[in-house]
Amino acid sequence: QVQLVESGGGLVQAGGSLRLSCAASGRTFSSYAMGWFRQAPGKEREFVAAISWTGGRTYYADSVKGRFTISRDNANNTVYLKMNSLKPEDTAVYTCAAVYGLMWSLDTREYDYWGQGTQVTVSS
Repeated sequence: QVQLVESGGGLVQAGGSLRLSCAASGRTFSSYAMGWFRQAPGKEREFVAAISWTGGRTYYADSVKGRFTISRDNANNTVYLKMNSLKPEDTAVYTCAAVYGLMWSLDTREYDYWGQGTQVTVSS
């Protein structure tokens, strides 16, 4: 069982930055690949970024590539999403998720555990 709790969301102006954190419970955090997803009002949840068990591999949606950076600290059971050059279209609820047994995945159906999400609002 893994429990995930996100933090770090908020209101920021376009061009600004935020860093989201996702704290995980459980002793097997390093066995899970981690992903960040987002869902804007009226839209389906979409993949943002993922990171492999050791952090050696990262993957990004084209829409955030070059602006967002995913990282993890297995010693502290935490995954991060640093978001730079934010745009109004980045406004969404951001949720972290954990998947066991895969290097990574962009498919929401493959993730085993989900957090409750944190709101990110980017004003123009």
